[in-house]
Amino acid sequence: KPIYNVIAKMKGAERADQWIIRGNHRDAWVNGADDPLSGLVAMMEEARGLSILAKTGWRPKRTIIYAAWDGEEQGLLGSTEWAEHHAAELKEKAAVYINTDSNGRGFLGIGGSHTLEKFINEVGRNIQDPQTELTVWERTRAQQIVSGSPTERKELLARSDLPIYALGSGSDYTPFLQHLGIASLNIGFGGEDGGGSYHSIYDSFDHYSRFGDPGFAYGVALAKVCGHATLRLANADRLPFEFTNFAETIKRYADEVTKLTDTMREDTQTMNQMVASGMLKNVQDPTETFVVPKAKAHVPYLNFAPIQNALVLLNESAKNFQKVSNVKQISGQAQKTLDVILYKTERALTRNAGLPRRDWFRHQIYAPGFYTGYGVKTLPGVREAIEQRDWKEAGEQIDIAAKTIENFAAEIDKAARMF
Repeated sequence: KPIYNVIAKMKGAERADQWIIRGNHRDAWVNGADDPLSGLVAMMEEARGLSILAKTGWRPKRTIIYAAWDGEEQGLLGSTEWAEHHAAELKEKAAVYINTDSNGRGFLGIGGSHTLEKFINEVGRNIQDPQTELTVWERTRAQQIVSGSPTERKELLARSDLPIYALGSGSDYTPFLQHLGIASLNIGFGGEDGGGSYHSIYDSFDHYSRFGDPGFAYGVALAKVCGHATLRLANADRLPFEFTNFAETIKRYADEVTKLTDTMREDTQTMNQMVASGMLKNVQDPTETFVVPKAKAHVPYLNFAPIQNALVLLNESAKNFQKVSNVKQISGQAQKTLDVILYKTERALTRNAGLPRRDWFRHQIYAPGFYTGYGVKTLPGVREAIEQRDWKEAGEQIDIAAKTIENFAAEIDKAARMF
C-alpha cells in the first residue's frame, strides 16, 4: 500500500538554501501512543509555535523543514525514500537533521554528531526540568554521574558538558547521517517512564497518560528542547559547529580499537594455552560429549600509526578553528560561504564506496553494527574487521579511516581560512 510523508517548509528569509530539517515518524505498529506519537505531538507543538510567529510576519534566516515520516516501523521507508530521492539537493543544502521518536518521563537523552555536542549542551542548559527546579542539563548530568562506573564518574566530573552518544540505527536519522553525511541529533526523554509497552497493544493513550508521561510535562519539555535547537540553528549568524569535542571523541574511539586488539591478543594466547594443556577438556562433564576447540591464530600487531598521525592533524585543526573563530568575525557573503563549509564537514566523514559488505552505509565514524543492528559501531570499518579477525581488511580500513580523518581536518582548515 502507499505510504505518505507529510512535509512542511518555511522558507528562510536570508539563507533559504541552508536547511534545518526536523523529523519524527507518524506510523505505529499498534496504537502508538508512545512510539511515535509522544515525539510527534511535541514536534507538532513546535510547528504550531512557528506558525504563530509566522503570522506576525517573522521568518527564519534559514529554511526550516518539518517532516512526519511514514513507514518507519517497516524499515525507515518514508525517510529513506525521501532522502534518497532528494539526495543531490540535500547534500548541497541540508545543514542539520534533528530527530525525535518515543518520549517519556525522566532524563534527557541525546545522540548524534559530536560536532554539535557543545551546541546541544547549551540548549539543554536553558530548559527547565518539569519535575524539579533544575535544568534538564543539570538533572541529566547528575543522573549520568550517579549511575556511572567509577571510571565514568571520574571522567564526567572532569567534563564541563554532557557527552552525547554515537548513533547507530533504529530511527529516521539513519539515511541522513549514515547515508548522506548530514550532521544529526536524536533527542528524547526517558528512564522514569516504566516501559513495557513497546510495540505492543498496551502502547495506548491510557497506559501512556498514566505511566509514560502523566500530565504530558515531558512532551512539553521535548518541544522546548527541540524547538529551541531548531530556532537557534535557523537563526544563528554562524552555524554552531565545533570540532574540539569531536577530536577528543575520535581519539577515544581510536584508543578503544587499539585496546581491543591488545585484549584479543592476550585472550587468544590464554585460550590457546588452555587448549594445548588439556585444561578445557579436564573440566568437562565426562558423561557429555565435548569437542576441544582448535587453537586460534595469533593476533598480529596492527599499525595504527596512520590513524594516530591523522588525529594529530585533526586536533591541531580543531584548536586552530576554535581560536580564530572566537577572535575574528566575518559577515555577509563570506559568512554564508563559511556556513556551507561548516555543514559539509560531516560529508567529509563519508565514503562513496561505503563500508565493507554494506555500501549504503557511507559514514566512516558511526554505523549500526553489521551483526548488532541498532547498536552503534564507532570506527566501524576498523572495529568490525578486528572483531572478525580479518587482519588484511583491518589494515586496509585503518588507512581508510586515517584518510577520512585527514580529509575532515582539511575541511576544518578551509573553514578557518575564512576568518
